[in-house]
Amino acid sequence: MPVITERRGRVLVVRLDRPSKRNAIDAEMAAGLDAAMNTLDDDPEIWAGVLTGTGEVFSAGTDLVAGPGAPTPRGGEYGLARRRRTTPLVAAVEGVALGGGFELVLSCDLVVASRTALFGLPEVRLGLVANCGGLFRGPRLLPVNIARELLLTGEPISAERAWSLGLVNELTDPGTALAAGVALAERVCANAPTAVRASLRALDTVLAADDDAGWQATEWSWQQATEAQDSVEGVQAFLGRRAPRWTGR
Repeated sequence: MPVITERRGRVLVVRLDRPSKRNAIDAEMAAGLDAAMNTLDDDPEIWAGVLTGTGEVFSAGTDLVAGPGAPTPRGGEYGLARRRRTTPLVAAVEGVALGGGFELVLSCDLVVASRTALFGLPEVRLGLVANCGGLFRGPRLLPVNIARELLLTGEPISAERAWSLGLVNELTDPGTALAAGVALAERVCANAPTAVRASLRALDTVLAADDDAGWQATEWSWQQATEAQDSVEGVQAFLGRRAPRWTGR
C-alpha cells in the first residue's frame, strides 16, 4: 500500500510510502490518503494526526504519467486539498515537498521540517500551474513576494528559509522530523479535544473565507495553462529529461 497508517496513542501517523516514485501521487495513493483522512476526521479516539513521507522524500507531487486520480467527495484533490477538517494535522517533512507535495503541506495545520527539506511549486517549469491550493494558500502562509517567487520561478526554498518566514513551526535535525511531528501532535492531544476542534474550526472559518474565489481562480488558471501548447511541451520535456522549447503559445 502506498499509504500506511499507524496509531500512536491518540495520534494517527499517515505515511506516504511510494519511494520508487519519490512518493508521487497517483490514484491509489490519493485514495489511501482520503481513507486515512476519513479516519482522522471520524474516529473520536484520534485527537491529532501527522502526515509524513519516507526518510528521503516527503512527496515530489503528482505522478505525471499515471495522474493523481479524481478528486474525492470529502477531500477533493489528493483526498486532502479541499477537506474541511476538525482534527489537527501536522506535516513532518524530510527531503523534498514539491508541487502537489508542497500543496499537501499547505493543507496541514502545523509543519515540522528537517533541515534537509525543500519546499517548492515548480509547475511553471512544466508549462502548468499549481492547482491544488498553492495559488492561494502560498500567499496566505508566506509573504506575498516569496509566494510569487515560488510560483513564478519554480525554484524551491530551503527549510531554514521557510522556518525564518514562519511557514515551518519547528526545524529539526535530519531523520528526526517524524519524531518531532508526533511530539508536537501529542502536545496538542494534551488539551481538551472539544476546545481544540472548536478552535481549529474557528480558524478555518476565518482563514478559508476566500477559498471559493481561490479555487475558481485556480480552475481558470489551470484551463489557460493546459490549453496552451507549452503545457504539452513542458511535460514531454520533463519526461524526456531534456530542456523545454517554449513557444509562448
